[in-house]
Amino acid sequence: MSGLLALLDDVSAIAKVAAASVDDIGAAAMKAGSKTAGVIIDDAAVTPKYVQGFAPARELPIIWRIARGSLINKLVLLMPAVLLMAAFAPWMVWPLLILGGGYLCYEGAEKIVHVLMPHDQHSGGPDGSHDVKDPEHLEEEKIQGAIKTDFILSAEIMVISLSAIDAPNFWMQAATLAVVAVLITAVVYGAVAVIVKMDDVGMWMNQNSSVAAVRGLGRLIVRFMPWLLLALTVIGTAAMLWVGGSIIVHSLHEMGWHMPEEEIHHIAVAYGQQNPGLEWGITAAIDFVLGFVVGLFLIPIGTKIIAPIWGALFGKKKEAH
Repeated sequence: MSGLLALLDDVSAIAKVAAASVDDIGAAAMKAGSKTAGVIIDDAAVTPKYVQGFAPARELPIIWRIARGSLINKLVLLMPAVLLMAAFAPWMVWPLLILGGGYLCYEGAEKIVHVLMPHDQHSGGPDGSHDVKDPEHLEEEKIQGAIKTDFILSAEIMVISLSAIDAPNFWMQAATLAVVAVLITAVVYGAVAVIVKMDDVGMWMNQNSSVAAVRGLGRLIVRFMPWLLLALTVIGTAAMLWVGGSIIVHSLHEMGWHMPEEEIHHIAVAYGQQNPGLEWGITAAIDFVLGFVVGLFLIPIGTKIIAPIWGALFGKKKEAH
């Protein structure tokens, strides 16, 4: 009997340790996930455009396939690479974060420049114009384009998450990254599914309800959805520049160049002394401006150097298909 009680006591102790580990993983995942807010918002803002032009019945299947591709990107392709980097080349984390931050700044600045100085879009990519003679081929092309875009954003999410995880061992780190990957994918594509179908819900309410208030709510939803998508685009662009600038400044600090982050902190503290609530806002505003400046600098590099090289390497393969 005493042996059984001792065994039960050991099992109870193991269960407590396991529960504490689960709590630690959950807390670490929430902390790491919060650092990727800007990328998540942009991901949620960008994805709905990939289902535009398709029949309503195809919208959720397309989103599901993109979400599945996003999970494969994070769990199968990126997580092992990120963990290996953390184990054998941790010095690469901060340079990669600077590259990722630069990409966010480039994307955000390019969107603002496009709004201020409109120009013709190049046809061809997942967002360009296509000959819609084969809907199945177009759908497959859109999905693959979305998954490729997601790969870049997912890489940024995983590296940012890794830098925010303070795990005691490899397995805790891996478990936390896996939780972050699953949760962020569920949040992003769950939100995208809701956003994409809300106008259909509004139309159904307007056309099928016998209650005038419900029909009015349905019409309101239909009218509100374009404004919501526009707001998501604006918030996502601002978040990209703010997060991109913040990532670059903090990564430079971690690599030994402390001046930019310290100067921003001093400015924010100086202006925030009268109103402590302004300190965070001032820091975010400075990071936003720096992100925009970096993005403007990177636009000609991206369009004149990187894009032609990318087209030369992969454009012919695309045409072959």
